[in-house]
Amino acid sequence: MRLFEAILDANRRAVAGDLSAGLHIADYAQELPVVALTCIDPRLNRLFPGVLALPEEQFIWLRNAGNILTGPISSTMRSLALACVVKGGREIAVIGHTDCKIRHVTISQLTERFRELGIERQHLPENLTDYFGVFASERQNVIRGVDFIRQSPLIGPRIPVHGLVVDIQSGQLEWVVNGYDVLARPSAAPGDMRLPTLGGEVGDLAAGAGFNFGEMKFPESKIGETAGAATPSISVPKIGAAPSPPPAPTPKPPPLPPPPGRARVVPIPPPIQLRPGDRGRRG
Repeated sequence: MRLFEAILDANRRAVAGDLSAGLHIADYAQELPVVALTCIDPRLNRLFPGVLALPEEQFIWLRNAGNILTGPISSTMRSLALACVVKGGREIAVIGHTDCKIRHVTISQLTERFRELGIERQHLPENLTDYFGVFASERQNVIRGVDFIRQSPLIGPRIPVHGLVVDIQSGQLEWVVNGYDVLARPSAAPGDMRLPTLGGEVGDLAAGAGFNFGEMKFPESKIGETAGAATPSISVPKIGAAPSPPPAPTPKPPPLPPPPGRARVVPIPPPIQLRPGDRGRRG
């Protein structure tokens, strides 16, 4: 039984009232820690990482509004990648939850709420649906996020990517995408996607104009010679000569637009117990 198979089994037994439900963490040392992306909903604070039967030190928790991913190289993907590369994450889980408030908001409501905060429509992105990742189904949103992670060139191809939905009231997990079943992913980024690079715009323009930066020759000079060459010369006008016209003022760029600027008690399933000696053990 692999890690998330054991997690789902322990969760099912715990929700059913089995006080002994849990994981033997030492058996899954090669699959830990888990990197999880969830929503920012504060109702989740009491659920994680307990519903996964994981100790806190084996749970790398990333959060954003609606656990939304907007593309294979988005800023959230950067955090997922660094969680694996720097923090040693072995498996990834996108975890949505029932009764997500993001699902219930419409674009017109979103626009109106921004206006109430003093942010007019013209200061918001043109396509609000794409920018904010508004969705109509928690499960479809999770599936979409998992697909983006699989497509990302920033995530190692051997890292399982799971999709789950947790019931906000009972804490029961639903396994929407089994990451073990779909480990095969593209070995390269999709053809229409390009990673951002330093000086990318210059490189693109040069390529389009037929330039080859490797063939360009630059003059060699010493620091002292460069400084001397850069010293401006001062010409003294002759007596009686007509004064030179003043230089034309440099036009100022147009100004930039301003930037877009009592919870009920949740019943929790019985706490999942770690077996003696599990906490803090790493493989």
